[in-house]
Amino acid sequence: MTQKHHIVIVGGGAGGLELATQLGQRIGKKSGFQVTLVDCNLTHIWKPLLHEIAAGTLNGATEEINYFAHAKKNHYKFQLGYLQFIDRENKQLILAPLVQDDLKLAEQRHISYDTLVLSIGSTSNDFGTPGARENCHFLDNRLQADLFQKDLLHLYLQAHAQPRTKPLNITIIGAGATGVELAAELYQAAKDFHHYGLDGIDPTKVRINVIEAADRILPALSDKVANGALEQLKKFGVHVYTQHRVEKIDADHVYCQGDQVFDSNLTVWAAGIKAPAITQNFSLSLDRIGRIKVYATLQSIDDPNIFAFGDCAHCQPEGNRPPLAPRAQIASQQADFLVNAILLKIKQRPIPLFRFTDRGSLVSLTQHTAIGEIFGNLHIEGIAAKTMYHSLYRVHQAAIYGYTKAGFLAARDFFGKGTAPVIKLH
Repeated sequence: MTQKHHIVIVGGGAGGLELATQLGQRIGKKSGFQVTLVDCNLTHIWKPLLHEIAAGTLNGATEEINYFAHAKKNHYKFQLGYLQFIDRENKQLILAPLVQDDLKLAEQRHISYDTLVLSIGSTSNDFGTPGARENCHFLDNRLQADLFQKDLLHLYLQAHAQPRTKPLNITIIGAGATGVELAAELYQAAKDFHHYGLDGIDPTKVRINVIEAADRILPALSDKVANGALEQLKKFGVHVYTQHRVEKIDADHVYCQGDQVFDSNLTVWAAGIKAPAITQNFSLSLDRIGRIKVYATLQSIDDPNIFAFGDCAHCQPEGNRPPLAPRAQIASQQADFLVNAILLKIKQRPIPLFRFTDRGSLVSLTQHTAIGEIFGNLHIEGIAAKTMYHSLYRVHQAAIYGYTKAGFLAARDFFGKGTAPVIKLH
């Protein structure tokens, strides 16, 4: 080959980074290939950790991965940038001008590709609810999680200087996995703040409200898991309101149908997802929430040179079943599948169809317990479930670091307990 086949992956989330790592290790040093990862951030954080970062029960700085350093070790290239447009005719990406801290680092750039993979994740869907964008926190990325953590900490610092007599009201809209996990972490955070001397807010006066439009929490999971999680939230003192549809939000209140109003000092929107708005610029077929329609080979139905996977893809491997849900394990399995699929496509050989193997779902309920189902319908909860939940992150670390370094990181986290506060205090 006189010209390298350029594989460009846009989006360095869990699936995108795993794919770039595997392709880099497999073909990155071969003369006929080049692998490039494009992301708008300098570092990667595993998205299922964001609720812990937001509550302050996890320091995100210890878990982030620098793309430049990782690319060097795994034989792929990294480009910092925001995807603006795809020129399919000329097989080019157009990256927006790069601006950071009010400094323009680069003008608009073009990157040519032979094979393009889109793994740009998802964002929260506020369904156009009045006041949501202006008055809610979202947990789509590390920056948003850090912002929530800072605002939460500021309330405790204010109360430490002048003890708070009114309750602290935190409202979470949406009782899917993110909303439920965040509620549990915030319960734990209230106790931890008090333990470290930020006692201007009595933990018993922290009122955590979870509002859900459906008739139960965790609507995507089984009744048994949902009921078990609800029972645990009630033990924590979390107030759960199902069949409550939010109509509007202002700086201090959440308004639901039926004239029910919730006081709220901090409001988090965790209901619903959609593809990033940028997919509207791709000239590709999309579903009603902006996801790119793909065949079971994960190729766009409009362009065989473009693959899409993870949360941004509408993939329906079986016509009589719903499209695959936005789950980390699906993105990880699709990344594994794409390594071979892309190489088969380059060799002009038939690509098999992706098949998802459901290994279960787990929901974290503080650092000490979890609940869920594994291997089909095996119910699991408590410390055993939490151990399994932690293992999901270890599998992700092994995919991007290798098993040896992942083992060292696990040992670091285990032996490092007790040497630092259990909650972020700065």
